[in-house]
Amino acid sequence: MILVSKGAAVTAAAALLATAALAQTAEPASPLVVNLSLTSNYKFRGQDQDQSKTRTIKPALQGGVDYAFANGFYLGNWNSTIDWTRYLPSGDNSRVEVDLYGGYKFKAGPLDLDVGALTYLYPGATGANTTELYLGGAFGPVSAKYSRTVSKGYFGLGKEYLIGEGKGTNYFSVGLAQEIAPNTTFKASLGFTDFTSAANTAGLPDYTDYSIGASYDFGGGLALSGAFVGGNKKPNYPFVIDTSKSINQNVFLVTLTKSL
Repeated sequence: MILVSKGAAVTAAAALLATAALAQTAEPASPLVVNLSLTSNYKFRGQDQDQSKTRTIKPALQGGVDYAFANGFYLGNWNSTIDWTRYLPSGDNSRVEVDLYGGYKFKAGPLDLDVGALTYLYPGATGANTTELYLGGAFGPVSAKYSRTVSKGYFGLGKEYLIGEGKGTNYFSVGLAQEIAPNTTFKASLGFTDFTSAANTAGLPDYTDYSIGASYDFGGGLALSGAFVGGNKKPNYPFVIDTSKSINQNVFLVTLTKSL
């Protein structure tokens, strides 16, 4: 994550898992799903996760594994190459983000609910480590999620950058995923980062991020997505390394994902 950035990216395209029919009865999906992705630019909550380059195309290799238990509990891991922790005050550096998460999914009437915890780890740059608790819900194609930072730091804020508190940072997001043609899904999301009052007073303004695009399922677990992703912060936002170009700039990114 870029100091105040990383998760939901924001829009690294979800992989679609194909199910096959056998004797007119659909086989149950495997509880274990492995995914591998290549994206043209890894953005998290609207922000570039590679500050070493000023160009729009900043390829990142990503992948993870998820296991869903029959009782609704789940565990998962997701990883991505990054290049931003080198600019932390400590000088510590990590070239990879490692996400560990677990939670419980259940139904409440027409709603699909999800509650859990997510830890972002940066081997070699522990000052950026962040842990959040989250609550999500979905109704048909519409979803919403609330995350709250429970660790002392929020991607460096409060641990590396002592200008305010990282703990207590909130993130709200709403999304829409609707199939608009065979194998084609329209996706849009809007997120809001709410820093603590201490961080606001220190010059860290709250901000909004957004994503709009679509994904295409080729079958066999292969999916291609594209989206315009960005945020509303200014290029002179505090702690941006290259002030000539905003890490929140609006870019069109492309992601190819394979699920097994």
